[in-house]
Amino acid sequence: MLAAGIVLVVAGALVSACVGQLAVTPSQVLGALARGLGIGGVGAPAEALVDQTLWQIRFPRVAMSLLVGALLAVAGGVMQAIFGNPLAEPGVVGVSSGAALGAAAAITFGALGGLQIAGAAFAGGLAATLVVYATARSAGRTEMVTLLLTGIAVNAFAGAGLALMMFVGDTQSREQITFWQLGSLAGARWGEVLVVAVLGGAAVAVALRLGPQYDLLALGDRTAAHVGVRVERLRVGSVVLVALMTGVAVAFVGIIAFVGLVVPHVVRMLLGPAHRLLLVASAIGGAALLVIADLLARTLVPASDLPIGMLTSLVGGPFFYALIRRGRRQAGGWA
Repeated sequence: MLAAGIVLVVAGALVSACVGQLAVTPSQVLGALARGLGIGGVGAPAEALVDQTLWQIRFPRVAMSLLVGALLAVAGGVMQAIFGNPLAEPGVVGVSSGAALGAAAAITFGALGGLQIAGAAFAGGLAATLVVYATARSAGRTEMVTLLLTGIAVNAFAGAGLALMMFVGDTQSREQITFWQLGSLAGARWGEVLVVAVLGGAAVAVALRLGPQYDLLALGDRTAAHVGVRVERLRVGSVVLVALMTGVAVAFVGIIAFVGLVVPHVVRMLLGPAHRLLLVASAIGGAALLVIADLLARTLVPASDLPIGMLTSLVGGPFFYALIRRGRRQAGGWA
Protein backbone atom coordinates (compact mmCIF):
# COMPACT_ATOMS: atom_id res chain seq x y z
CA MET A 1 0.00 0.00 0.00
CA LEU A 2 2.79 2.42 0.86
CA ALA A 3 4.63 1.58 -2.37
CA ALA A 4 1.44 2.19 -4.38
CA GLY A 5 1.00 5.52 -2.63
CA ILE A 6 4.58 6.56 -3.42
CA VAL A 7 4.10 5.60 -7.07
CA LEU A 8 0.93 7.70 -7.17
CA VAL A 9 2.77 10.68 -5.65
CA VAL A 10 5.62 10.43 -8.18
CA ALA A 11 3.24 9.99 -11.10
CA GLY A 12 1.06 12.88 -9.98
CA ALA A 13 4.06 15.16 -9.53
CA LEU A 14 5.46 14.24 -12.95
CA VAL A 15 2.16 14.83 -14.74
CA SER A 16 1.63 18.10 -12.86
CA ALA A 17 5.06 19.31 -13.94
CA CYS A 18 4.35 18.36 -17.58
CA VAL A 19 0.88 19.87 -17.97
CA GLY A 20 0.32 23.58 -18.46
CA GLN A 21 0.15 26.35 -21.03
CA LEU A 22 3.68 25.38 -22.07
CA ALA A 23 3.66 21.70 -22.99
CA VAL A 24 6.61 19.82 -21.45
CA THR A 25 7.54 16.18 -21.97
CA PRO A 26 8.52 13.81 -19.15
CA SER A 27 12.02 13.63 -20.63
CA GLN A 28 12.34 17.42 -20.41
CA VAL A 29 11.14 17.36 -16.80
CA LEU A 30 13.68 14.70 -15.86
CA GLY A 31 16.44 16.55 -17.73
CA ALA A 32 15.69 19.88 -16.02
CA LEU A 33 15.51 18.16 -12.64
CA ALA A 34 18.82 16.36 -13.23
CA ARG A 35 20.59 19.53 -14.32
CA GLY A 36 19.29 21.41 -11.32
CA LEU A 37 20.64 18.68 -9.04
CA GLY A 38 23.97 18.56 -10.86
CA ILE A 39 23.42 15.19 -12.55
CA GLY A 40 24.43 15.10 -16.19
CA GLY A 41 23.30 12.86 -19.04
CA VAL A 42 19.68 12.38 -17.88
CA GLY A 43 16.60 13.39 -19.85
CA ALA A 44 16.29 15.76 -22.81
CA PRO A 45 18.94 18.38 -23.67
CA ALA A 46 18.76 21.78 -21.99
CA GLU A 47 16.17 24.28 -23.18
CA ALA A 48 16.35 27.67 -21.47
CA LEU A 49 12.61 28.45 -21.58
CA VAL A 50 11.57 24.98 -20.39
CA ASP A 51 14.12 24.91 -17.56
CA GLN A 52 13.14 28.39 -16.41
CA THR A 53 9.43 27.55 -16.46
CA LEU A 54 9.94 24.35 -14.52
CA TRP A 55 12.32 25.64 -11.85
CA GLN A 56 10.67 29.01 -11.26
CA ILE A 57 6.99 28.10 -11.57
CA ARG A 58 6.07 24.43 -11.72
CA PHE A 59 8.60 22.69 -9.48
CA PRO A 60 7.95 25.05 -6.51
CA ARG A 61 4.21 24.60 -6.97
CA VAL A 62 4.46 20.81 -7.13
CA ALA A 63 6.72 20.75 -4.07
CA MET A 64 4.35 23.02 -2.14
CA SER A 65 1.33 20.86 -3.01
CA LEU A 66 3.14 17.72 -1.80
CA LEU A 67 4.23 19.33 1.46
CA VAL A 68 0.92 21.02 2.27
CA GLY A 69 -1.09 17.88 1.49
CA ALA A 70 1.17 15.78 3.71
CA LEU A 71 1.03 18.31 6.58
CA LEU A 72 -2.76 18.68 6.53
CA ALA A 73 -3.27 14.90 6.41
CA VAL A 74 -0.87 14.27 9.32
CA ALA A 75 -2.48 17.11 11.29
CA GLY A 76 -5.87 15.45 10.76
CA GLY A 77 -4.51 12.09 11.88
CA VAL A 78 -3.08 13.62 15.06
CA MET A 79 -6.34 15.43 15.84
CA GLN A 80 -8.33 12.23 15.40
CA ALA A 81 -5.89 10.47 17.74
CA ILE A 82 -6.07 12.98 20.58
CA PHE A 83 -9.83 13.51 20.33
CA GLY A 84 -10.56 9.84 19.70
CA ASN A 85 -12.99 10.51 16.87
CA PRO A 86 -12.73 10.35 13.05
CA LEU A 87 -14.75 13.56 12.71
CA ALA A 88 -11.92 15.69 14.11
CA GLU A 89 -10.09 17.68 11.42
CA PRO A 90 -8.30 21.06 11.38
CA GLY A 91 -10.88 22.66 9.09
CA VAL A 92 -13.95 21.23 10.82
CA VAL A 93 -12.97 22.40 14.31
CA GLY A 94 -11.77 25.82 13.21
CA VAL A 95 -7.99 25.47 13.23
CA SER A 96 -7.60 26.34 9.54
CA SER A 97 -9.89 29.35 9.73
CA GLY A 98 -8.17 30.54 12.92
CA ALA A 99 -4.81 30.31 11.20
CA ALA A 100 -6.17 32.17 8.18
CA LEU A 101 -7.53 34.92 10.45
CA GLY A 102 -4.12 35.31 12.07
CA ALA A 103 -2.49 35.57 8.65
CA ALA A 104 -5.13 38.05 7.45
CA ALA A 105 -4.57 40.26 10.49
CA ALA A 106 -0.83 40.24 9.80
CA ILE A 107 -1.44 41.23 6.17
CA THR A 108 -3.87 43.99 7.07
CA PHE A 109 -1.58 45.57 9.64
CA GLY A 110 1.45 45.53 7.41
CA ALA A 111 3.36 42.31 8.18
CA LEU A 112 3.87 41.29 4.56
CA GLY A 113 6.94 39.10 5.13
CA GLY A 114 6.43 35.38 4.66
CA LEU A 115 7.81 34.43 8.08
CA GLN A 116 5.71 37.07 9.84
CA ILE A 117 2.56 35.84 8.13
CA ALA A 118 3.47 32.21 8.94
CA GLY A 119 4.00 33.14 12.60
CA ALA A 120 0.65 34.93 12.76
CA ALA A 121 -1.05 31.95 11.11
CA PHE A 122 0.50 29.60 13.68
CA ALA A 123 -0.67 31.84 16.55
CA GLY A 124 -4.21 31.99 15.14
CA GLY A 125 -4.38 28.25 14.61
CA LEU A 126 -3.00 27.54 18.11
CA ALA A 127 -5.52 29.91 19.72
CA ALA A 128 -8.43 28.28 17.86
CA THR A 129 -7.24 24.78 18.78
CA LEU A 130 -6.83 25.63 22.46
CA VAL A 131 -10.30 27.19 22.61
CA VAL A 132 -11.91 24.14 21.01
CA TYR A 133 -9.93 21.71 23.18
CA ALA A 134 -10.60 23.53 26.46
CA THR A 135 -14.32 23.81 25.70
CA ALA A 136 -14.78 20.21 24.56
CA ARG A 137 -12.98 18.65 27.56
CA SER A 138 -15.27 17.82 30.47
CA ALA A 139 -14.71 15.41 33.37
CA GLY A 140 -11.63 13.97 31.72
CA ARG A 141 -13.23 13.22 28.34
CA THR A 142 -13.90 15.00 25.08
CA GLU A 143 -17.53 15.74 24.24
CA MET A 144 -17.82 15.38 20.47
CA VAL A 145 -21.04 17.40 20.20
CA THR A 146 -19.37 20.23 22.07
CA LEU A 147 -16.29 19.83 19.89
CA LEU A 148 -18.25 20.23 16.66
CA LEU A 149 -20.40 23.08 18.00
CA THR A 150 -17.33 24.93 19.23
CA GLY A 151 -15.72 24.38 15.83
CA ILE A 152 -18.77 25.92 14.17
CA ALA A 153 -18.55 28.91 16.50
CA VAL A 154 -14.83 29.35 15.88
CA ASN A 155 -15.34 29.12 12.11
CA ALA A 156 -18.11 31.72 12.30
CA PHE A 157 -15.98 34.06 14.40
CA ALA A 158 -12.99 33.64 12.09
CA GLY A 159 -15.20 34.31 9.06
CA ALA A 160 -16.44 37.53 10.65
CA GLY A 161 -12.85 38.45 11.50
CA LEU A 162 -11.77 37.89 7.90
CA ALA A 163 -14.62 40.12 6.72
CA LEU A 164 -13.52 42.80 9.18
CA MET A 165 -9.92 42.61 7.96
CA MET A 166 -11.16 43.04 4.40
CA PHE A 167 -13.23 46.07 5.44
CA VAL A 168 -10.41 47.91 7.21
CA GLY A 169 -7.61 46.85 4.82
CA ASP A 170 -6.49 48.46 1.59
CA THR A 171 -6.95 47.02 -1.90
CA GLN A 172 -3.79 44.92 -1.76
CA SER A 173 -4.78 43.46 1.62
CA ARG A 174 -8.26 42.61 0.36
CA GLU A 175 -6.83 40.72 -2.59
CA GLN A 176 -4.52 38.69 -0.35
CA ILE A 177 -7.30 37.92 2.16
CA THR A 178 -9.54 36.73 -0.68
CA PHE A 179 -6.67 34.40 -1.57
CA TRP A 180 -6.81 32.93 1.97
CA GLN A 181 -10.51 32.29 1.77
CA LEU A 182 -10.29 30.43 -1.54
CA GLY A 183 -6.96 28.65 -1.21
CA SER A 184 -4.48 28.48 -4.07
CA LEU A 185 -1.02 27.14 -4.80
CA ALA A 186 -0.35 29.71 -7.51
CA GLY A 187 2.77 31.80 -6.95
CA ALA A 188 4.60 29.31 -4.72
CA ARG A 189 8.30 30.18 -4.34
CA TRP A 190 11.31 28.18 -3.19
CA GLY A 191 11.78 30.32 -0.08
CA GLU A 192 8.24 29.51 1.05
CA VAL A 193 8.73 25.84 0.21
CA LEU A 194 11.83 25.80 2.41
CA VAL A 195 9.95 27.29 5.37
CA VAL A 196 7.13 24.75 5.03
CA ALA A 197 9.59 21.86 4.62
CA VAL A 198 11.71 22.75 7.66
CA LEU A 199 8.95 23.64 10.14
CA GLY A 200 6.45 21.09 8.87
CA GLY A 201 9.05 18.33 8.64
CA ALA A 202 10.09 18.88 12.24
CA ALA A 203 6.46 18.74 13.41
CA VAL A 204 5.78 15.55 11.45
CA ALA A 205 8.90 13.92 12.90
CA VAL A 206 7.69 14.67 16.43
CA ALA A 207 4.22 13.33 15.59
CA LEU A 208 5.73 10.07 14.31
CA ARG A 209 7.76 9.74 17.50
CA LEU A 210 4.53 10.09 19.50
CA GLY A 211 2.78 7.39 17.46
CA PRO A 212 3.07 4.60 20.07
CA GLN A 213 1.61 6.92 22.72
CA TYR A 214 -1.36 7.63 20.46
CA ASP A 215 -1.88 3.85 20.24
CA LEU A 216 -2.03 3.66 24.03
CA LEU A 217 -4.32 6.68 24.19
CA ALA A 218 -6.81 4.84 21.97
CA LEU A 219 -7.28 2.34 24.83
CA GLY A 220 -8.66 5.10 27.05
CA ASP A 221 -7.21 7.86 29.18
CA ARG A 222 -7.10 5.78 32.35
CA THR A 223 -5.39 2.79 30.71
CA ALA A 224 -2.87 5.05 28.98
CA ALA A 225 -2.09 6.81 32.26
CA HIS A 226 -1.56 3.47 34.03
CA VAL A 227 1.15 2.48 31.55
CA GLY A 228 3.00 5.77 31.91
CA VAL A 229 1.47 8.11 29.32
CA ARG A 230 1.06 11.69 30.54
CA VAL A 231 -2.29 12.12 28.89
CA GLU A 232 -2.90 15.85 29.25
CA ARG A 233 0.71 16.67 28.44
CA LEU A 234 0.43 14.52 25.31
CA ARG A 235 -2.78 16.24 24.25
CA VAL A 236 -1.52 19.77 24.81
CA GLY A 237 1.73 19.01 22.97
CA SER A 238 -0.24 17.47 20.12
CA VAL A 239 -2.45 20.55 19.96
CA VAL A 240 0.67 22.67 19.44
CA LEU A 241 1.88 20.26 16.73
CA VAL A 242 -1.46 20.46 14.91
CA ALA A 243 -1.42 24.26 15.09
CA LEU A 244 2.15 24.34 13.76
CA MET A 245 1.45 21.98 10.85
CA THR A 246 -1.81 23.67 9.93
CA GLY A 247 -0.50 27.20 10.44
CA VAL A 248 2.60 26.76 8.30
CA ALA A 249 0.52 25.02 5.60
CA VAL A 250 -2.20 27.67 5.27
CA ALA A 251 0.27 30.54 5.74
CA PHE A 252 1.31 30.36 2.10
CA VAL A 253 -1.60 28.67 0.30
CA GLY A 254 -4.76 29.66 2.19
CA ILE A 255 -7.59 27.51 3.52
CA ILE A 256 -7.68 23.98 2.07
CA ALA A 257 -10.40 22.02 3.83
CA PHE A 258 -11.14 18.33 4.37
CA VAL A 259 -7.73 16.88 3.44
CA GLY A 260 -7.14 16.13 7.12
CA LEU A 261 -10.54 14.46 7.39
CA VAL A 262 -10.66 12.32 4.27
CA VAL A 263 -7.11 10.96 4.06
CA PRO A 264 -6.54 9.64 7.63
CA HIS A 265 -9.99 8.09 7.70
CA VAL A 266 -9.46 6.21 4.42
CA VAL A 267 -5.98 5.12 5.54
CA ARG A 268 -7.36 3.85 8.84
CA MET A 269 -9.93 1.71 7.00
CA LEU A 270 -7.24 0.27 4.71
CA LEU A 271 -4.27 -0.21 7.05
CA GLY A 272 -5.70 -0.29 10.56
CA PRO A 273 -5.32 2.01 13.57
CA ALA A 274 -1.56 1.75 14.37
CA HIS A 275 -0.70 5.43 14.44
CA ARG A 276 2.92 5.45 13.30
CA LEU A 277 2.00 3.60 10.10
CA LEU A 278 -1.22 5.62 9.88
CA LEU A 279 0.63 8.94 9.96
CA VAL A 280 3.24 7.85 7.40
CA ALA A 281 0.54 6.60 5.03
CA SER A 282 -1.54 9.74 5.64
CA ALA A 283 1.41 11.94 4.67
CA ILE A 284 1.80 9.99 1.41
CA GLY A 285 -1.94 10.00 0.73
CA GLY A 286 -2.30 13.71 1.50
CA ALA A 287 0.58 14.56 -0.81
CA ALA A 288 -0.95 12.48 -3.62
CA LEU A 289 -4.42 13.97 -3.10
CA LEU A 290 -3.28 17.59 -3.17
CA VAL A 291 -0.90 17.28 -6.12
CA ILE A 292 -3.73 15.69 -8.14
CA ALA A 293 -6.23 18.31 -6.93
CA ASP A 294 -3.82 21.06 -7.96
CA LEU A 295 -3.43 19.45 -11.37
CA LEU A 296 -7.22 19.46 -11.78
CA ALA A 297 -7.41 23.07 -10.56
CA ARG A 298 -5.04 24.11 -13.35
CA THR A 299 -6.59 22.04 -16.14
CA LEU A 300 -10.36 21.65 -15.61
CA VAL A 301 -11.10 25.13 -16.99
CA PRO A 302 -8.83 26.20 -19.88
CA ALA A 303 -6.65 29.26 -19.20
CA SER A 304 -7.95 29.43 -15.60
CA ASP A 305 -6.64 28.48 -12.17
CA LEU A 306 -9.49 27.28 -9.98
CA PRO A 307 -9.23 27.72 -6.19
CA ILE A 308 -7.92 24.42 -4.86
CA GLY A 309 -9.81 24.85 -1.59
CA MET A 310 -13.04 24.75 -3.56
CA LEU A 311 -12.11 21.41 -5.16
CA THR A 312 -11.13 19.75 -1.88
CA SER A 313 -14.38 20.95 -0.30
CA LEU A 314 -16.40 19.52 -3.20
CA VAL A 315 -14.85 16.11 -2.43
CA GLY A 316 -14.64 16.41 1.35
CA GLY A 317 -18.14 17.78 1.96
CA PRO A 318 -20.00 14.70 0.65
CA PHE A 319 -17.45 12.44 2.36
CA PHE A 320 -18.07 14.20 5.69
CA TYR A 321 -21.81 13.79 5.21
CA ALA A 322 -21.42 10.08 4.41
CA LEU A 323 -19.26 9.66 7.50
CA ILE A 324 -21.94 11.19 9.71
CA ARG A 325 -24.64 9.00 8.16
CA ARG A 326 -22.52 5.91 8.70
CA GLY A 327 -22.02 6.83 12.34
CA ARG A 328 -25.74 7.38 12.81
CA ARG A 329 -26.58 4.00 11.28
CA GLN A 330 -24.10 2.23 13.53
CA ALA A 331 -25.66 3.99 16.54
CA GLY A 332 -29.16 2.90 15.49
CA GLY A 333 -30.28 6.29 14.12
CA TRP A 334 -31.69 7.21 10.74
CA ALA A 335 -30.27 5.36 7.74
